[in-house]
Amino acid sequence: MRRGVNENGNGRGRQAGRICSITGMILIVAVICLCSLLVLPGMIGFHMYHVLSGSMEPAIPVGSLLYVQGGAPKDVKEDDIIAFYGAHEDSGIITHRVVKNNVVSGTFFTKGDANEKEDPKPVQYDDYIGRVELTVPYVGKVLTIMTSVTGKIAAALVVGIGVVLNLIGGRIGNMGE
Repeated sequence: MRRGVNENGNGRGRQAGRICSITGMILIVAVICLCSLLVLPGMIGFHMYHVLSGSMEPAIPVGSLLYVQGGAPKDVKEDDIIAFYGAHEDSGIITHRVVKNNVVSGTFFTKGDANEKEDPKPVQYDDYIGRVELTVPYVGKVLTIMTSVTGKIAAALVVGIGVVLNLIGGRIGNMGE
């Protein structure tokens, strides 16, 4: 008798069935894990942002995912990294390090780590979103893609392929019994 083949000659079929099932399960779990990075933190009060510029490099590389949690602006300390709304005409979100928190005037003085000078205008407390609690390098781009229409379709297709592979794996495994 050859190795990997039982009396009925179906050892390869069972192995192929297991490979299909495992591959399908890996695909499904991967999509669930990526989706959980988007959903679960929001449920406990975090905002998530994708870094688009290099103003905070090397501490925060372009493409990083930021988890930002709100809080009282007066509690922000020097060297904390915060997210805030930029000039109202561009409505972008900026992430820079706090140089000084002026509680009396209700403003932050900020600076990007890669910038030579402090930001020209102080950040008003009203524009403060929160403090950066966690950065995950290079994951922001993947999650930004996943939240697009194309990304959602791709995620659904990957889950569908995973389900089909599981079904095929189950049928191949059952044929050997």
